[in-house]
Amino acid sequence: MKDIVIASSNKGKINDFKVIFADYNVIGINELLEDFDVEETGVTFEENARLKSEAAAKVLNKTVIADDSGLEITALNGAPGVYSARYAGIHKSDEDNIDKVLHELNDKTDRDARFVCVISMTTAQGETHTFRGTVEGEITLSRIGENGFGYDPIFYVPEMKKTMAQLTPEEKSEISHRRKAIDQLQTFIEGED
Repeated sequence: MKDIVIASSNKGKINDFKVIFADYNVIGINELLEDFDVEETGVTFEENARLKSEAAAKVLNKTVIADDSGLEITALNGAPGVYSARYAGIHKSDEDNIDKVLHELNDKTDRDARFVCVISMTTAQGETHTFRGTVEGEITLSRIGENGFGYDPIFYVPEMKKTMAQLTPEEKSEISHRRKAIDQLQTFIEGED
């Protein structure tokens, strides 16, 4: 079984990767490096994903996959965007982030949004490739569902007639923004073999 190193300590993301990469041994970066942290100074998902994969690949001398993902809301000019994880402040929770989004959309009728995921793969030789996936949806008026993490309870997917938090992990892995980016990554890797 091949190893895949994921430059993330986010348990939700690592679990998503484990479901999608069921045939691989998915290793979170913290299993190999203590206190691995890269300051996300990029202004795009692509820039932040590259910063993480390139830094980890250089330290480990292994191929590393990193992602940067988040929520873009049309009525908020694309916010929270790259600030999705810390939208309500650095030490705030997913619940605080959701509360802030719902408050800011309180008087808005346009609730269109998309989840974006950019995956960056950097080889031990320092070669980097990025892959982008999106899923379109709408922001609900309140939380619905118990599964998932982050903004999943307020992100309604019309094609599924459910929020991301109402989907099983397997259903989510089939349609998610992360899945779409990973499909592109897998196609690329298979083309390289």
